[in-house]
Amino acid sequence: MLAAQALLIFNPGYLSHDELQWGYYAQQISGGFFSNGLWGDLHAFQYRPLTFSLWIELSRRLFEHPYAFHAILVGWGAINAGLLAVLMRRSGASVAVAWLAALVFALGPYAAHTHGWVATIADLIWVSCALLIASLLKSGVRLAFALPVMFALCAMALLAKESAIVIPALIALGWWFSGREKRWGWAFVATAAPVAIYLALRLNSILFAGGNTGSIYQWSVMNIPARWFEYQVFPMLTGRLGAGDFLAKGLANRAIIVAMAWWLLLAWSLGRAGGRWLAAFLLGGVVALGPVLVLADAANHYGYGFAAVTAAVCALAWKRLAVTGRVIVVLIGAMCVWHGVNIIRSMHDIGVKQAHFSPQLAEAVASNPSPVRLRPENERDRWIYIRLTHDIPAYRGVPIGDRVQLVPQGESADYLIRNDGSLQRTNH
Repeated sequence: MLAAQALLIFNPGYLSHDELQWGYYAQQISGGFFSNGLWGDLHAFQYRPLTFSLWIELSRRLFEHPYAFHAILVGWGAINAGLLAVLMRRSGASVAVAWLAALVFALGPYAAHTHGWVATIADLIWVSCALLIASLLKSGVRLAFALPVMFALCAMALLAKESAIVIPALIALGWWFSGREKRWGWAFVATAAPVAIYLALRLNSILFAGGNTGSIYQWSVMNIPARWFEYQVFPMLTGRLGAGDFLAKGLANRAIIVAMAWWLLLAWSLGRAGGRWLAAFLLGGVVALGPVLVLADAANHYGYGFAAVTAAVCALAWKRLAVTGRVIVVLIGAMCVWHGVNIIRSMHDIGVKQAHFSPQLAEAVASNPSPVRLRPENERDRWIYIRLTHDIPAYRGVPIGDRVQLVPQGESADYLIRNDGSLQRTNH
């Protein structure tokens, strides 16, 4: 997996404004891991002190060394894939099927994006904790030891990201599909307790945070059908970089119709293997996505846990799949990997652009008293530079803020953004 995602490791730059902002904040926030002021505000909309504290520490040390920064995340993703493979082995999958399914998970579009974007540390943490809890469940470790560890792991996951509230629900599904084993029932209690405490303290802040949370976090139960559909078919839309907004083109789009057909074939194959496998695929996917289904848009990293669950279901159903079903699963797995490869290549390309763009932008801003006007050479890249200039306080000591303007195509600009991200002075 590390070799397959080498382009993510050897990425000289970053994807978006998040990394650039935290690279700045890491130098401004004082205090150590537990004394940075992030742990006490329980009513913050994004109360993720574990994630943000780790992000600060990593940014302080590695922001100027992107290869090392990316290597940590890709390595972490490889560990998660290994945990998933071990879990599938303990659950009855063969060695080959377990490791191939884990590889499809790790190289698929959801994980490729998560492993390649520094801003997804939260997703790596909560899915790691969920996999460790499940591994403890299947390991046979005595409950007297396992239950406190599960409680602690679930609490850690909640301190990383709100999405971890789905962990006890996933365990409840495991309890049901395992034949209602008492061990799973006790695990549900151990993980439901920290979730109940978390929601008692935080639910009001999450649901009624107001308009300062960003448009993607504007939630409504009416979003559930569209979000569910997007997460289901996105892996088969191999030419897309992001999981969101493609429904704006309508369901009549040819690529969407083909993706829907593949998804229906997969559901049919699992249904033929047994109703419980189709039920596990559908219910497990919904539960793993949980709260992100109500959000205003889909995002690749939100599907990270979903990808792990659906890969595990397909691997565990493998023995019961007919030959036709196995062929369908293999073909969809190949599409997922190809989609992941396309995302890896795109993320590396954006990183190369950022590595050229941000330092040269800082130089241009430092040498110009008035706002710097920019225009991309290729209009298809405009969205990249919108993100790379969004609310960046400073870069390498140069204040940026509102001193940058991306002008529309055809308007005069001080600099042209070349295809590789470098800036070329214009004559207006």
